[in-house]
Amino acid sequence: MSKVILTGDRPTGKLHLGHYVGSLRRRVELQNEGGYDRMFVFIADVQALTDNADNPEKIRQNIIEVALDYLSCGLDPEKVTIFIQSQIPELAELTQYLSNLVTVSRLQRNPTVKTEIAMRNFEASIPVGFFCYPISQAADITLFKANVVPVGEDQRPMLEQTCELVNRFNNTYGEVLVEPKIMLPENDCCKRLPGTDGKAKMSKSLGNCIYLSDDPKEMEKKVKSMYTDPEHINIDDPGHVEGNCVFTYLDAFCDETDFEEFLPEYKNLQEMKDHYSRGGLGDMKCKKFLIKVLNKRLNPIRERRHELEQNIPAVYDILKRGSEEARKVAMQTMDEVRAAMKINYFDDAELIQQHIERYKHRL
Repeated sequence: MSKVILTGDRPTGKLHLGHYVGSLRRRVELQNEGGYDRMFVFIADVQALTDNADNPEKIRQNIIEVALDYLSCGLDPEKVTIFIQSQIPELAELTQYLSNLVTVSRLQRNPTVKTEIAMRNFEASIPVGFFCYPISQAADITLFKANVVPVGEDQRPMLEQTCELVNRFNNTYGEVLVEPKIMLPENDCCKRLPGTDGKAKMSKSLGNCIYLSDDPKEMEKKVKSMYTDPEHINIDDPGHVEGNCVFTYLDAFCDETDFEEFLPEYKNLQEMKDHYSRGGLGDMKCKKFLIKVLNKRLNPIRERRHELEQNIPAVYDILKRGSEEARKVAMQTMDEVRAAMKINYFDDAELIQQHIERYKHRL
């Protein structure tokens, strides 16, 4: 079986470090490893409109922001098909067909949907499009027959629901769609990077993000205000590493070479954690080290982004070409879907012949 990878992001703002460690960094690694047959990365503007229907300009403006983040992080359009979701009308068609195979109660039980509804205060009035976006996401994956989906831990329920829909479709109509498998970050702390305020998830809507495109001064300001250990008041106080955002981010980003370069008094992160736990290591020293580590990782991304910003038409051309390539694949899958569902009326010569024979006697 072909190995096809698909993943994407909603264009509701610039991408942040949670996106980067959750899936974007891994996408670039997979691209460079080359151990796949096809890789699709898409900008999910249709899904973004499910809770931004009254503000389409927000989505329109952020398409380019996400594209710039993709390219500056190292996604190569010669190796990866980058496309815009709304430019593939077959996605809407497949979403409609899949919606017939899932119940309202099943959608209501989806933990990710529950969390997102609560976050947006939609409990009293849920837009139908938002409520049904797991179906849209399943269409995104299955239309391109993706069998590997690199995402964060919070998306596991969405993949489980996609697998249910694949099995329901195939059992009903025939083996057409492919069941995907989730690819989680290898580093546990990257599965769900917390916000700078210590909340469980970094989110644009919560305002607790460090963006990939933040300049050094803005990033430093955010790190210095980052949540640490509220009980670690004095430097000599024993500190708690668990739940301390600074150490979670260091887990996600630093390695031993960073200590050699920026903090040679420690051999590795564990030594630094041990010192903090027994007391004698201040929060600001830890934060200053994290700032250096992040700048080391982000500076090449910032430089590439600045170069890309000087030729915006070229970025749009990449998105246009990628969308055209993606649509070719989508059209082929939909031909198979329609044939399996027996709604390919004009291509079904056997059906036409049956009807010829049925009415021949009336001549």
